[in-house]
Amino acid sequence: MSGTLELRRAVPADAEAVRALTRQAYAKWVPLIGREPKPMEADYDRAVREHRIDLAYQDGALAGLIETITRPDHLLIENVAVAPSWQGRGIGRALMAHAERLAAGELRLYTNKAFAENVALYLKLGYRIDREETLPVGVAVHMSKAVV
Repeated sequence: MSGTLELRRAVPADAEAVRALTRQAYAKWVPLIGREPKPMEADYDRAVREHRIDLAYQDGALAGLIETITRPDHLLIENVAVAPSWQGRGIGRALMAHAERLAAGELRLYTNKAFAENVALYLKLGYRIDREETLPVGVAVHMSKAVV
């Protein structure tokens, strides 16, 4: 990455930008699984109001985002999306590190088993596979990481 990654919390006016970035980031998975992944279909007007969405800007451009949901016993990472032109430059890792700073105790996430590169990244970042869940649309891999 060149320059400093700037993070700011999304506000309702950002919902369309969140939607657009997420759709761009997840588009590469559509041919692999034959449908739009769940984050492409989410209601981001609602999510911006109800969840924490942090936007990552690099060199003035919206490069990525992370959506988290506080649960009583963990912080759930609901969505991590990096704009295609920024993928492979450490934005996703920086967003995951940001989530670690927000968490108190445990982070959890889930991803499609078909997204092997995502599973591999999360394993490299210290997450463990807790279980796999067979769903009508594929297999969800549930992962977690303890943070101090």
